[in-house]
Amino acid sequence: MDNNLSEDGSKKSQSKLIGLAPLMRQAFSGGDLKPLGTELIAYSQEHPDDAHALMNLATVLLLLGHRDAALSTQMEALKLQPLYSIPAIGKPKLRLLALMAEGDLMANTPLEFLVEDSDIALEMLYVGLGIPAIPEVPPHDVMFVAVGEADDKNDLLLDLQEIIQTWPTPVLNAPERITHLGRDRACALLQDAPGVAMPTSARISRQTMEQIASGEVAVSGILGGDDFPIIARPLGSHAGQGLRKILSPEDVPDYLQAVPSEEFYIARFVDYRSVDGQFRKYRIILIDGKPFISHMGISKHWMIHYLNAGMTDSAEKRAEEARFMESFDADFAPRHATAFAEIFKRLDLDYVGIDCGETQDGKLLIFEVDSDMIVHAMDPVDMFPYKQEPMKKLFAAFRDLLIKAASMSPAYQG
Repeated sequence: MDNNLSEDGSKKSQSKLIGLAPLMRQAFSGGDLKPLGTELIAYSQEHPDDAHALMNLATVLLLLGHRDAALSTQMEALKLQPLYSIPAIGKPKLRLLALMAEGDLMANTPLEFLVEDSDIALEMLYVGLGIPAIPEVPPHDVMFVAVGEADDKNDLLLDLQEIIQTWPTPVLNAPERITHLGRDRACALLQDAPGVAMPTSARISRQTMEQIASGEVAVSGILGGDDFPIIARPLGSHAGQGLRKILSPEDVPDYLQAVPSEEFYIARFVDYRSVDGQFRKYRIILIDGKPFISHMGISKHWMIHYLNAGMTDSAEKRAEEARFMESFDADFAPRHATAFAEIFKRLDLDYVGIDCGETQDGKLLIFEVDSDMIVHAMDPVDMFPYKQEPMKKLFAAFRDLLIKAASMSPAYQG
């Protein structure tokens, strides 16, 4: 027997898996990860078969912005060992198996944040091209498909859909349903839902963008009558990368020169400013159909991301976010209850995130729906004390979802 193999057939790791949550928490708080990265590079050169060290290094490289090197290192780790564990605190209440794919921080549902420091034991099994299969799946009570929607993951998700048909434990987030979260497909599902506003989103080639610029193709013919201004983004982008508002065909060439993508999503721009001239964007997580607030960003610019909204610089913005989060269950959630119920029904996912705003006539304006949005409780407590309770509520709801699913199985001991 190979002494370098563990009981599940994967290569042994000599070091400890640090995990995404602790490393991201350190980065988020301003800690310098470079010394740890240097240390992990040296260690991995001496111990090239230590999968945990390689996975730790891959995560550090991702957090430092070295994406290509990170993904290459991550694949080295996955070829050695596709299964990684985050133990529960104390005796586990439930054993959760997550099916995950290689990729960056947006590739999978952020389960490590959702079950951090809890009584949920997490087993993360990576699957996909080039990743070896393990001889036996670890014992678990619930399986969660954490693989996020992406062009290069849709075949994997459809393969997983076949596998789960005979899976022996309850499965959350059916993989076939995740494939519907692409911007154009999600738009087709949701744009006529009661209480929802979601402008037509079309996926087009670079050549079509060039034809729009030259006047050969009209935007209104692609977007069902909608015209400029439009927003454009490259396929597969997140966090505003390559996202622009384009006012006219004459502005398209400059955009194409700046963004060397071969495919794009375009949609009509919606002015969702509130009466005070500020834009407000919400990240909401639907868990078993119930909405939970993760954060609210306020900005004078239409393209809001929480980190660029100036929330840390404005006590006034934080005070408004605190009031919003405190009143969410009594105000925003019931005001958009019909929309949330219809989104849950149409997406048919146990867990999904919604980035949204409100239109000036009071509809829920959907920017994006995805199962892999980052949610966390890492904000400094002294500056954001009001976030602790809403996030605890969200994490508790996720735990309840897992236990509810597990209870459907006669084998679950609780």
